[in-house]
Amino acid sequence: MPTIVGIRRRGYTPESIRLFCERIGVSKADSWIDMSTLDQALRDDLEARAPRATAVLKPLKLVIQNLDANVSESCSAPRHPHHPEWGNREFNFTRELWIEADDFMKEPIKGFFRLYPPIGDQAGGRVRLRHGFVIECTGFEVDADGNVIQVNATHFPDSKSGTPGSNNYKVKGNIHWVSAAEAIPAEVRLYDHLFSDPHPDSGDKNFLEAINPNSKETITAYLEPCMRDANPEERFQFERHGYFVADRIDSQAGKPVFNRTVGLKDSWK
Repeated sequence: MPTIVGIRRRGYTPESIRLFCERIGVSKADSWIDMSTLDQALRDDLEARAPRATAVLKPLKLVIQNLDANVSESCSAPRHPHHPEWGNREFNFTRELWIEADDFMKEPIKGFFRLYPPIGDQAGGRVRLRHGFVIECTGFEVDADGNVIQVNATHFPDSKSGTPGSNNYKVKGNIHWVSAAEAIPAEVRLYDHLFSDPHPDSGDKNFLEAINPNSKETITAYLEPCMRDANPEERFQFERHGYFVADRIDSQAGKPVFNRTVGLKDSWK
C-alpha cells in the first residue's frame, strides 16, 4: 500500500488521512510513525458513518433441527446503532444458517461461551444468534477426515430478540449468522501488514526478508442479502470483523468484491 491510489482502493478515506496528519503534527526531524496511528484515524472516522452489516468469513453450516425447512422468521437490525433515522436491515432466520467456524468447539476450553456439543449429562452450549433466537447445540457432523462440517442445534421459539419474554434467557455468548438460503457469496480480500518487521529497512536490514507472506488472503465469504447491490467504494463495518470497502474496480451490483481496510482493533504482533 505505498501509493495514494493504493490506500484509496484499500478504503482509506480523505478525512482519515487529514485526521492522521493533524495527530502527528509537523516536525523537521526524521521520525517513525507507527502504522497503527493511521489505522486508528480511519476507525475514528468510519465508526460514526459506516453502516453495519453481517458477514461470515469462515463459514460453518448450522442446522436448526426443530425448524421446518419451509419456515422462515423475519428479523431486523439497525443499519447503524447511533443513527436510527437510517432505518433497519431486514433478513430471515431459516433452518440452515452460516456461522463462523470459530464459534464452535468439539471440546470447549475453559471460558468458551459459544457453541459446543453435550458433554455427559451437561447440555450443549447455548448462545443468542444476534438479532435472532437463543439456540442450544445438540451435536455435530464430520467428514471422512474428521473435520466438522455441520453443527446441529435447536432454537427456543419464545426467545426472539425484541419480543416479550426474550430476556428470560440468560446466555453469555452472542454470535452472528446469515441465512444459508439468502446469503450472498462474495470475494473478500483480507489484507494485513505488508512487512513482519515494523522497521523493515532500518540499519543494515534487507526489507525483502521482512515481507509478510500472509499480507493478502482471498476468501469466499457469505454476506447478508442487503449487501448484494453495494456500490463501489461504499464502506461498511462488518460486525465483529472490521471495516471493509467494496472494491472500486472489481465490485459490481450482484457480484460484490470487498477489501478489508482495517480491523476493529490493532492486530499488529
